[in-house]
Amino acid sequence: MPILLRLLALAMVFLPLALLPWAAQAVSLDPRPVTLPGPDGLALQALLLLPEATVPGIPVIALHGCAGLAARDGSIRLGARERDWATRLLAAGHPVLFPESFLSRGLGTACGVTDFPAGGAVRGGDALAAAAWAQAQPWAAPGGALLLGWSHGGTTVLAAAATAPPGLLRGGVAFYPGCGPSRRARTEAQVPLLLLLGARDDWTPPAPCRGWAAMQAAGRVELEEFPTAGHGFDAPGNAPPRARDLPDGRRVTAGADPAARAVAIPRAMAFFEQLSR
Repeated sequence: MPILLRLLALAMVFLPLALLPWAAQAVSLDPRPVTLPGPDGLALQALLLLPEATVPGIPVIALHGCAGLAARDGSIRLGARERDWATRLLAAGHPVLFPESFLSRGLGTACGVTDFPAGGAVRGGDALAAAAWAQAQPWAAPGGALLLGWSHGGTTVLAAAATAPPGLLRGGVAFYPGCGPSRRARTEAQVPLLLLLGARDDWTPPAPCRGWAAMQAAGRVELEEFPTAGHGFDAPGNAPPRARDLPDGRRVTAGADPAARAVAIPRAMAFFEQLSR
């Protein structure tokens, strides 16, 4: 990893948060429910958050993991990880849109469900529809949107990047995506991508992503793998990884890795800044 980025990560620890424009500062979160046109006539439900700045910003389409964003009352809510990221992105001037692919289709969670009807390729269409809708809004700067996804949403980033029409996307960041052939489009990424992986991930192992990235056009896909990290390593807090039994019979683990998180977050934000120039 470049020295500059590692120094930036150390700055998160030793400098006051107020000195870092994209750190998780005390930004007021006021998610607004919106419904936008999705693929094939779908009414795609989403949460929209806008920064305080009145100048247009580059939208970030944030793509949830396999658990979705549905609350027990049928509404959409942001979890701790999504709120943490929304705070950072808003502080950096990005409008943030969280489309909810599962509730919009009357589906439950996708975690460990074989042949789930809203896989990465389907959700890739949702991501592109959300990006197109965002780009048409007065609060969006021209030039394309950014994608950010976690796990199932990271796989969605890969699928959307493979089919995006020119000018719609600037690029994207995928945290611990599934890169196996059954969970992503097999075509090449059309925009720059950054993959952030955990070497100890037993839910979406990193090896297939290494192989996929190696087959992409030179310089199109960057990849960083964190040796101590497992699935969900960017979660806020210090909760140790916990085991979970999935419907498909697998036992997997997920949990925070503060050391990996301290490097991965500035790495992702620096990548977004680079794409925003």
